[in-house]
Amino acid sequence: MMTHLKKLCALDGVSGCEEPVRRYILAALKASPAEITAEVDPLGNIIARVKGRQTAAQTVLFAAHMDEVGLIVTNITEEGYLRFAPVGGLEARVIYGRRVLINGRPGVIGGKAVHLCSKEEKTEMPSLDKLLIDMGVESREAAEKIAVPGDRAVFDSAYTKLENGLIKARALDDRAGCALLLGMIEEVPAYDMVLAFTVQEEIGARGAKAVAFTVRPDIAVAIDATTAADTAGVPTEKQVCRVFGGPVVSFMDRSTLYDRPLYERIRGIAEEIGVKSQTKTTIAGGNDASSLQRAAGGARV
Repeated sequence: MMTHLKKLCALDGVSGCEEPVRRYILAALKASPAEITAEVDPLGNIIARVKGRQTAAQTVLFAAHMDEVGLIVTNITEEGYLRFAPVGGLEARVIYGRRVLINGRPGVIGGKAVHLCSKEEKTEMPSLDKLLIDMGVESREAAEKIAVPGDRAVFDSAYTKLENGLIKARALDDRAGCALLLGMIEEVPAYDMVLAFTVQEEIGARGAKAVAFTVRPDIAVAIDATTAADTAGVPTEKQVCRVFGGPVVSFMDRSTLYDRPLYERIRGIAEEIGVKSQTKTTIAGGNDASSLQRAAGGARV
C-alpha cells in the first residue's frame, strides 16, 4: 500500500485532469487476485465492483478521490508571466513563493518584490489575482511554448519520509485514500463491495454524485485526508484532531451530517479490536460523503 502511495503522489491529477492517476489505478485493479469488474464513467470516475468470498446483503461503497488541488492558467502577460486561478481551496499565503510544475516545466509563484511594496502592502498578503507564475522566460511567445490557458499547474513537492513513519508529499489528499482502497484488494475480500475512485472532489464533490446515481449504495464510506492543526501555538480546542491519534471518524462537517448508528458502530469496533480512533472536534471541511449521501435515493454515509 505504501508503494502505491509513493507512486500515486508523484502523478499529476489536478481536478479535471486525473488521467495519469486513473491509468495507474486501472492497472493496479487488474493486478488484484480478486474478481473485479471496472468501468470508467463519462466524468472519468472509476467504479470497480469487487467479488468477495460471500455475497453482501447490502451494497457497500468505499470512495476516494483521485484529484488534487492546483492551479489553472488563465492568461499570459506580454512579459511571459502566467496568470492563474485556483482549482480547489487555496490561499495566497500558502502558495506564495511555492515552486510549481506545468507540463513538466518548473516555475515559481511570486508577486511584487517586497522592497517595492508600500507600507500597507507589506502588512497584507496579496490576493491570488495579484500573483503570477514565473517560468523564467522573457516574452508571451516563449511562455506559450510551455503553457497555454487551460493548462494545469501542480505543486513541486517530493514524497519524503519524516521521523516516526510520517510522510510529506503533494496530493496526500487524497492519494492516501486511493492507496488504502488498493490495499483492500491485495487479497479477495470477505464480502462483495464497490470501490469508487472519483474525480473533481476538490471543486465540489462532483464525481461522487454521478457515482451515487450509478451504484445506488445502501452504505457509502468516504475515505479522505483531513487536517490536524496540532501544531505549535494552536490552542487545544482548535486542534481538529491529532497526528498519532488514529483514524478520524467524523460525526459532522460543513456538508454532511453522518449516520449516527454507523458512526457509533465504527468507533465501537475500533475499541473492541484495540485500534485507536478519534473524531474531529471542529465542524469544518467536507468530502465526497456530501454527494454520496444525497444523490439518487440517498445512502447512509
